[in-house]
Amino acid sequence: MSDIVIRVENLSKLYHIGALQQRHDTLRDALMSRFRRSPQSTNSEPASSDELWALRDVSFEVKRGDVVGIIGRNGAGKSTLLKILSRITEPTSGRVGLHGRVGSLLEVGTGFHPELTGRENIYLNGAILGMHRAEIDRQFDEIVAFAEIERFLDTPVKRYSSGMYVRLAFAVAAHLEPEILLVDEVLAVGDAEFQKKCLGKMRTIASEGRTIVFVSHNMTAISNLCRTTVVLRAGMVTYQGVTQIAIRKHLSESSGESQKRPLQDRITELPADSVFQLLDLLVSQSHSIEDQFVSSNSILIEIRYRVLQHITGLRIGFDLRNLDTGDIIFRTFHDDSEQQLCNTMPGNYISRAVLPANFLAPARYEVDVLVGIHAIRWILFDQVHYGFDVIHLDGVNAQYADKRPGLIMPKINWQTYS
Repeated sequence: MSDIVIRVENLSKLYHIGALQQRHDTLRDALMSRFRRSPQSTNSEPASSDELWALRDVSFEVKRGDVVGIIGRNGAGKSTLLKILSRITEPTSGRVGLHGRVGSLLEVGTGFHPELTGRENIYLNGAILGMHRAEIDRQFDEIVAFAEIERFLDTPVKRYSSGMYVRLAFAVAAHLEPEILLVDEVLAVGDAEFQKKCLGKMRTIASEGRTIVFVSHNMTAISNLCRTTVVLRAGMVTYQGVTQIAIRKHLSESSGESQKRPLQDRITELPADSVFQLLDLLVSQSHSIEDQFVSSNSILIEIRYRVLQHITGLRIGFDLRNLDTGDIIFRTFHDDSEQQLCNTMPGNYISRAVLPANFLAPARYEVDVLVGIHAIRWILFDQVHYGFDVIHLDGVNAQYADKRPGLIMPKINWQTYS
């Protein structure tokens, strides 16, 4: 028997934007339209403005027991690909071969009937997967315990919160023993503890020889879970192979394409202050996306502001917080190395801080802007935040791929004597 459980060949999907799908009165009309809309025609002819190729000529294979990541920016075609693999959406052209029972966790609520209770939906999903009632009974208690919804088991799921929905949906998809598990970014709805729990369960599934296809924007999760990764860009595969190389390629392709952040809206809405105005907060790393940084490169934090009148003792700084644990890693101010209070005249300023390479351990972090006048008042405290992920691609020592415990991962200078 072949080890290939997913074979995708020249897969393409066309959507029509802002218009109803054309109605075909005859089979001949439908077939002629399909041939006219082949993806190959886009190479020589400009696409119509109301057409979007979500996928174009996508091909790859997944072996039994592989854990494969699918990454790419929003709109790259990741969710469309999983919908086709799940048989929710039909491709415009190309074919998919699946060998094994498929369980999928896509958008919140996919596969659940809102009027049925949690208990009833567990049995409904099991039946859809082709399982006998006895098989579902055997897994039932474990599903309920994993989802942590015992009190609401007999409540219609339309009354569940999005977090409860996701917990139950993942528990059902993971415990009803699919041979192929498809998981979309829906895990981002859950809290940090639940996400860790889900990733642990997926590792267990993979260790049992079952196959996982995992779509995520969380590069740390992709790096920790996936052996190989497919990079999608504008509906096309730009790389398939080693996960660390795939992540580097994705970050390289995505740098410089970032949209203006909602952070600017929060800055604009800050209450007026007679002496200080925050203009911008920039957190960046060369050759990276705006919120996905690698641990082996330095991170620049830049606070731009306007001083409206002379201030003695103005302090510009930030807290760096680990969002996975809630701990403040450190607090720093721009005048930490000064020997006296700063005298700041009116004008525009930029204060920069650099977090050194090989300093932060992989985790989710947040920069919280702090602005105050020493011994008088806070101007900004816990009002402007910027979140980012630090991902692990290389060990502190490049010869090893070790993933070390701890809140920070500094590269310490050692000396050895004999």
